[in-house]
Amino acid sequence: MSFCKDCIQGVRHEGEPSGTLETIDGVACYVATPTVDYAKDKVILLLPDAFGIELINAQLLADDFAKNGFKVVAIDYLNGDCVPADKSQTLNVKSFDFYGWLAAIAPRSLALHSTRSSLRSKRKALPSLEPRVTASAVVTTFDLAFDNVIQCAVVSHPSLLNIPADLETYFSKSAAPLLINSCENDIMFSAEVQAKADEIFGDGKFAPGYRREYFPGCTHGFAVRGDLSDPLVKAGKEGSFLASVEFFLAHL
Repeated sequence: MSFCKDCIQGVRHEGEPSGTLETIDGVACYVATPTVDYAKDKVILLLPDAFGIELINAQLLADDFAKNGFKVVAIDYLNGDCVPADKSQTLNVKSFDFYGWLAAIAPRSLALHSTRSSLRSKRKALPSLEPRVTASAVVTTFDLAFDNVIQCAVVSHPSLLNIPADLETYFSKSAAPLLINSCENDIMFSAEVQAKADEIFGDGKFAPGYRREYFPGCTHGFAVRGDLSDPLVKAGKEGSFLASVEFFLAHL
């Protein structure tokens, strides 16, 4: 299993979260609820990265979706074993033993979020959300789409995919419309992989719906942990968020 440096470093964003930390069937969640009337039969299930639901970036992202009329539940599928969000130095790859952390949690089948074993180990928590919603969407993974647990999927700079097998599995098994937010500099989802995704899904071949956005000057992680002082990264983060909202509005 390999990672790039951008998987485990980034910039902490500024802001005051407005959601709440709640426990749903024993699973810690960050819940962001719109302050205006909203569709009660829809929820965005947000699966954050290795820093978990306590990283302010994830909370602010959930809040922003709520401001656009979607209830959001960000779930702690790492069961509290995320990279500590309260230590800013852990956002720097040089000062945190990421592989040591990964080795420590792997025996408990709670590895990095985008591995299938991690999602399957926590999928038992998903039914607890079903009485609250009749439609759901997930950010950052293909896995739930394979089993058609969700109605719409948005992924930003995906990693640890088995290419082309996962793309082909999605195409053949899932009925969930797919948006991929991609970027220029991403060894985890390279230009070649982006082209392969377009080859499989593009030109109307994927009936449920497919869209891929591309943001120049951005690196892996830009949509969540990008350096907003860089105009291109800021444009990428804002553009990927806008594309995600538009996609949810169109397909949920």
